[in-house]
Amino acid sequence: MLDKGTDFPQYRKLSNDKVFYKIVNNREFHEIQVIGTFAQLHKIEAKQYPEILKIQDMLNYTIEAFVPSSAEEYAKLLNANTLN
Repeated sequence: MLDKGTDFPQYRKLSNDKVFYKIVNNREFHEIQVIGTFAQLHKIEAKQYPEILKIQDMLNYTIEAFVPSSAEEYAKLLNANTLN
């Protein structure tokens, strides 16, 4: 269950280093998908139950593929890639 004392933003990534997440709050996250030197930024507002569960899974590491990341790692991706 989501800890009400969670400090935001939180950072996660997939273990394959291809998708990075900035969890803004318990209902919004930003996702960077990396494909070679190209990257896409998606801003998702969780309105549907599956999206809300995805945020909870990321925060609680429910799925093994989610691993910790950092603000520095996320910012480096924003600066180093061509984002669409």
